[in-house]
Amino acid sequence: MTEEIIIAGFGGQGVLSMGKILAYSGIMQDEEVSWMPSYGPEMRGGTANVTVILSDERISSPYLKVYDTAIILNQQSMDKFEESVKPGGVLIYEPNGIHHHPTRTDIDIYQIEANRIATEMGNKKIFNMVVLGAYLKIKPIVKLENVIEGLKKSLPERYHHLIPLNEEAIAKGTQSIVSYKVEKQVLS
Repeated sequence: MTEEIIIAGFGGQGVLSMGKILAYSGIMQDEEVSWMPSYGPEMRGGTANVTVILSDERISSPYLKVYDTAIILNQQSMDKFEESVKPGGVLIYEPNGIHHHPTRTDIDIYQIEANRIATEMGNKKIFNMVVLGAYLKIKPIVKLENVIEGLKKSLPERYHHLIPLNEEAIAKGTQSIVSYKVEKQVLS
């Protein structure tokens, strides 16, 4: 089993930490792991993405052009990575701020309104954990207990009191992801 993932959005959305948590979770399951971040010099507000590969075999290269799954959190990332999902793959996206929704019919597409859910839960910083929960509902490639351990490793100890809230956000994500159906255009 090999899962090749791109997570892409604005800096400050927790893109890199979501990837890091997935990577830690894979390590705890004795998988081969690659975590390769990419971000502009502006960090917050600029685009950021991370490639994560989890595999039970050796990973030959962390550099990918196509992915099994794309998690898209802004329009620029949608424009850049929608076509990079392998046929039969998965695209999960947060529709807030997306003006041009996905149009591919050869992949499975899902929406998660993580921004709304995080706001309703009273803490916008858990946005990425809602998204992570949505992903794990569709592709349960790592165990929840390993995700929580990954959270402990990636969060500074002074924020460990927020782990139960993050756990709740993951659960909300698993309950809130919905399938997105591409509407076929009728040519006249």
